[in-house]
Amino acid sequence: MKQLNDLQIGESLEDVTLPPVSRLELIKYAGASGDYNPIHTIDEEAEKAGLPGVIAHGMWTMGNLAKLFTPYYEEGFIEDYAIRFKGMVFLNDVITLNASVDDHTEEKMKFKVNATNQEGREVIKGNVVLCKV
Repeated sequence: MKQLNDLQIGESLEDVTLPPVSRLELIKYAGASGDYNPIHTIDEEAEKAGLPGVIAHGMWTMGNLAKLFTPYYEEGFIEDYAIRFKGMVFLNDVITLNASVDDHTEEKMKFKVNATNQEGREVIKGNVVLCKV
């Protein structure tokens, strides 16, 4: 694994692939976040809302993007985080997280981040600014 200071513009951090999305994971997230909207945990309620099935919380996916930066916690911290939701995440989806260096200075690094499903469809994209320590 490279150090942050060794990364050049256009280079990527090591991708992180999450295990398949499970109902239990979403139930635990609902409890932790306080978001008990039943479209995230109950098939019938999701279908009543016009969805093909349960969908993951958008913030669950967004929060998981931070796992890209966990190996670098001694080198910096996330200062700013902005994403756009591009698609829904369903039960059993396998999500791959990616970050590439967009810009860097002596004090900060800007990354383009995204998450794609097992079909290669982007579900979120955005930017992260990391402050170096």
